[in-house]
Amino acid sequence: MDKSVFQNYFWLNPPSKFEIKRDELVLVTEPDTDLWQRTYYGFRKDDAHAFLTETTGDFTYTVKTRFEDARNLYDQCGVLMYIDCDNWIKASVEYENETFSRVGSVVTNGGYSDWATTDIPSSSNEMWYRLSRCGQDFYIENSVDGKNFNQMRMLHMHLPFEKVNLGIYACSPQAGSFKAIFSEMKREATQWHPFNKNN
Repeated sequence: MDKSVFQNYFWLNPPSKFEIKRDELVLVTEPDTDLWQRTYYGFRKDDAHAFLTETTGDFTYTVKTRFEDARNLYDQCGVLMYIDCDNWIKASVEYENETFSRVGSVVTNGGYSDWATTDIPSSSNEMWYRLSRCGQDFYIENSVDGKNFNQMRMLHMHLPFEKVNLGIYACSPQAGSFKAIFSEMKREATQWHPFNKNN
């Protein structure tokens, strides 16, 4: 992947340390960064590092993510669809402890976030994500090998919109920091067809 792929991307809360290589983006998270809105905890955080591109229409977006040295609670990196601080989708692995982490997703509609997760071994430090759009509806999948994808969730965004910001994110909600590596980014015509029984 050439650097030209990134020419239309922009930073939301850029980290102090990052590098764009020929075929990957590497960043180091800063402490006390997160994406969350209100639900249960009450706080509002909108300062995760995100590298995004504006897009319209239906799509399927795929990216490979990799952790290095994630040792702090809730360290996370994954895929992000961002409209504004009150309306967005993220899917990621969140570090929990040396035994297990959580692969999951957060959907924020109208300023309130949810959280859906599945436990996985903390030794799993690579994950692919595939995010598809069909109008106001979205479909999230994940894969451990980049070939066989599993459904994470289907969802609806309530705020009417045409343009969305699409890309990757990483953050460290606690006091720590880690290196996140993103590669194999690909945007294509939507591969999700709700009325196709094979999906």
